[in-house]
Amino acid sequence: MKNIITLPPYVDIIIRRLKKSGFEAYAVGGCVRDSLLGKMPKDYDITTNAFPEDIKRIFLDYRTVDTGIRFGTVTVISEGMPIEITTYRTDGIYSDHRRPENVEFSSSLAEDLKRRDFTINAMAFSRETGIIDLFGGENDLKNRIIRAIGEPAERFNEDALRIMRGLRFAACGNFTIEPKTAEAIHEYAPLLRNIAGERIAAELNRLICTDCESILREFYDVFAVFIPEINRCHGFEQHTKYHNRDVYEHIIATVSAIEPILPLRLAMLFHDIAKPDYFSMSNDGAGHFKGHSKGSAAIAERVLRELKYDSKTVSEVIALVENHDIVIENRENLLKRYLNRFGEQQLFHLIDVHIADDMGKAPQFMQRIETYRAARQTVVHLLEQRKCFSLKQLAVNGNDMKRLGLCGEEIGAMLKALLSEVIDEKCENEKNKLLEAADEIRRNQNERG
Repeated sequence: MKNIITLPPYVDIIIRRLKKSGFEAYAVGGCVRDSLLGKMPKDYDITTNAFPEDIKRIFLDYRTVDTGIRFGTVTVISEGMPIEITTYRTDGIYSDHRRPENVEFSSSLAEDLKRRDFTINAMAFSRETGIIDLFGGENDLKNRIIRAIGEPAERFNEDALRIMRGLRFAACGNFTIEPKTAEAIHEYAPLLRNIAGERIAAELNRLICTDCESILREFYDVFAVFIPEINRCHGFEQHTKYHNRDVYEHIIATVSAIEPILPLRLAMLFHDIAKPDYFSMSNDGAGHFKGHSKGSAAIAERVLRELKYDSKTVSEVIALVENHDIVIENRENLLKRYLNRFGEQQLFHLIDVHIADDMGKAPQFMQRIETYRAARQTVVHLLEQRKCFSLKQLAVNGNDMKRLGLCGEEIGAMLKALLSEVIDEKCENEKNKLLEAADEIRRNQNERG
């Protein structure tokens, strides 16, 4: 049991030096959890009864960074790897549900461990002691259970982001959230309004790119705290023959159906979010949602900006949501126009969105999926054949148009007309033929008047 975890040399040497200097030291938290799960930890944290000034003195010959000196954390660079070393502590009052107003350093490992969020994150390890598990974390890990330490209400009141962390841990590891913890998550979800948008986004990003279907379903009220439109989508019947799910269940199905690439998952989360606002019913009882794509894109933009997403991600998600219901057919000229409009990656992503959207519909209406897959192959073929679909690929340019006597806006208009001729295969992308086509277009324009 003592040697169940093998620490990397650059971590082991830090722990040994602290102990040699007369202090306790343990690997703690996520690195212990991941090691027990057979995963390679992304980073290692150490907890110790050494104070920050002791840590800096002990590692005078190392590069150190005062990462969170007020909270007892010093980062030591060991063999090029950053190791956070934090003094045992107890936390003061969390008046803002985000961070303690003050911390007190402690000499007790037990006091330090019990302030943490979940049992699976409150285990410590050293070669001499093996696993130190005061709250049943190892057993919960084996049984794949997320359980808050002590009273869940207290843990979530201290730091409301723990609500999102709990959901993320459950989704990433296919864990079950134990009933008392789950009940507190539902009850205290509104506290997430106190949390900075970027912190919520960081947890959402990792959560949504996992097998998150059951979490999105069971804890929809949590996500509705920062995407309030989810409340209306939940249980909203669509009244169309194409859908055998309500709006929110359809959204969940499409999120699960698409690759776990962040912009794609976010696009599916938002693609139908405005449907309840655009609902109308015809005389035959069929539901319609005309214009919902633009409405959904507007909601996606608002929410993503509130959560402080970068502009590139926001732009890509908006484009996917706004165009998720455009007509995609396996026709070369149409696909070349889409390549011109969206670019390669965006068009591939749009096709993926169409496929996922149909996979969330009634089974008898999934026949278009094969058309979308065939369209994808056609796009690949067009790119391999270097087919012309953009102005920069045309065999003529603005200077050629000037030599024909064109100027100003006439040049751009003519180049676009020539590109259209090439895309529709009415003219070869060859300079002399394009110049002839340009002359003909000008003659026709002059004759019309």
